[in-house]
Amino acid sequence: MDDRFGQLAALAVHGANVQPQQVVAIGAYLGQEDLVRAIAAEAYRRGAMFVDAQYFDPFVKRARIEHADPGSLEFVPSWYGARVDTLGDRRDARIHLAGVTHLGALDGVDPALAGRDQLPYIKEIPRVVGERTTNWTIVPCPHPAWASLVHPDLEPDNAYATLWEELWHVLRLDEPDPLRAWDDRTATLNRNAATLAARRFDAVELKGPGTDLTVGLLSTATWWAADFRTVDGLRHFPNLPTEEVFTTPDPERTEGQVTSTRPLVFRDGTIVRGLRVRFEGGRAVAIDADENAAALRSQIALDDGAARLGELALVDREGRIGPLGTIFYETLLDENASTHIALGSGFEFLVDDHERPRVNKSGTHIDFMIGSGELAVTGVTSGGDRVPILRDGAWQI
Repeated sequence: MDDRFGQLAALAVHGANVQPQQVVAIGAYLGQEDLVRAIAAEAYRRGAMFVDAQYFDPFVKRARIEHADPGSLEFVPSWYGARVDTLGDRRDARIHLAGVTHLGALDGVDPALAGRDQLPYIKEIPRVVGERTTNWTIVPCPHPAWASLVHPDLEPDNAYATLWEELWHVLRLDEPDPLRAWDDRTATLNRNAATLAARRFDAVELKGPGTDLTVGLLSTATWWAADFRTVDGLRHFPNLPTEEVFTTPDPERTEGQVTSTRPLVFRDGTIVRGLRVRFEGGRAVAIDADENAAALRSQIALDDGAARLGELALVDREGRIGPLGTIFYETLLDENASTHIALGSGFEFLVDDHERPRVNKSGTHIDFMIGSGELAVTGVTSGGDRVPILRDGAWQI
C-alpha cells in the first residue's frame, strides 16, 4: 500500500477525532479500499471498538435506473436511515471519502431519473448533522480515474502524481506539522467568522458575472468555520480541507439569479455544467444548465425545503485551493475554492432557540459554487447601510 494513504488516514482520524470505544462508520466508493483500510487501522490504534465500511457502487445504481420501475427510484430501505440514526444515538464517528473512482458510470442514463435516486446520500444525514450527535469528517481520496478527469491533458501516471501533489498541498500535509497547520488556519477562519457575526447584517448581496443575488439572514444567525463540537463538546473538523465561513439564511428571503463558476458534481458522479438558478420569494423557481439540469430539478423536487437555501458560505483568496486554479470536480474541494450556496437543509445550531423553527428543513443539501475574483460580496444592515465584505477575494471588514 502507498505510504501516503497512511498519512492521509491519520489526518482523517484526527479530523473526525475518533474516540475509544466508538463505532467508526466509513462511507466510501469502490476503488477507495486502500484508504479505507488505512483509516480502519488508524481508528483501531486510537481505540475504536468497530469500523463499519460501507461502499457505494455507481454501476449498481445505473442498473437500477435502466431496469427498475421509475416509480420506485425514490425508495431507500429503512435500514439505511436506521444505521445513521443509530450512529447518532450512540454518539459514534463518521468518516466519508470523496473523489471520483469510476468515470462515466452514469453516462447516457436519463439525468432526471438519476436525480430521483439520491443514493449514496441518505436523507437522515442532515438531521444527525443538525443535532450534532456524531463527530465526523470528509476527506479526499486520490484515484487514477479522478486524476484523469481533473488533468485530462496529462498522461495517466503524471495526472495521478499531480493530483496527489495538489491534494497533499491543500491538505497541508506538506507542512512539518500538518495538524498544527490546520489548527492555525482554523483559528484564522474562526476570527473571520466572529467578525462577520458581530456585524449582524440583515442580508448579503452577491454580484458578479451572471450573478445578482440577495440572501436575507435570520436575525439571530451567526457565522461559523468548519470547526464543530458535538452536543457533548467533542471537537471535530467536518471538512478537510476547509477554507470557508458560513451561515444559515432566512429560507424565505432569497431573490435574484446566480450562475455557477465551477461544475456541480453529485455524489453519484453526475456532472452539472453551466448551472443557472433564479430565486423568487426564497425558492428556486427556474433551473437551467448547459448539461444535466434535469438531475438537479429532480433532486429539489424531493421535498418542499430542497428548493430553498440552507447555507451561504464565503471563501477568501487566502486558502490553498483557489490559487491552484484547478477544477477538482469534487464539491469538498471546489466549494472551498470559492464562495458558494447550498440548496436544502440548514443548520439549526447557528440560530437562537426561538428561530430554529424557521431554519430550512430538507432531506438534502446541495452545495454549488458561485464565487470568483469578480464576485463582490456586500453586507446590508437593517437600516439599509451597505458594507463591503469581499472584493477580489479579499476581506474588507
